[in-house]
Amino acid sequence: MQIWVDADACPKVIKDILFRAAQRTNTTLTLVANQPLATPPGPLIRSVQVPAGFDVADNHIVQQLVAGDLVITADIPLAAEVVEKGALALNPRGELYNAETIRQRLAMRNLMEELRSSGEQLGGPSQFNQQDRQRFANTLDRLLAQAK
Repeated sequence: MQIWVDADACPKVIKDILFRAAQRTNTTLTLVANQPLATPPGPLIRSVQVPAGFDVADNHIVQQLVAGDLVITADIPLAAEVVEKGALALNPRGELYNAETIRQRLAMRNLMEELRSSGEQLGGPSQFNQQDRQRFANTLDRLLAQAK
């Protein structure tokens, strides 16, 4: 299993958890973003800078991953593609997407986008908190243990 991170919008605290987990479990971790990223030194952790543009980082991840890999993303369409390819998709709040849940999340995302485009004022996601961080760390640990 390799871990891929849609790193442009990934919270720093989640990246820090991923850095420690990759080193602890000897797992390759690749952060993909359209800007330079600082990563700890070492052979397991690397970053890939892709050109700026709509879904360029997402497309790079989808092209490179293989079934069984883990992708960290809050991007629902990317998560849908990841699940379709037989990989795992985990959002930074600790929600693991599967074939059933991703369809529901995609439908909800599309509905919310349609409402926003019609002028509805909708609030964004709740603020990232300690419970989200803990849920992510617990789910990540479980997935990495299962992969070994």
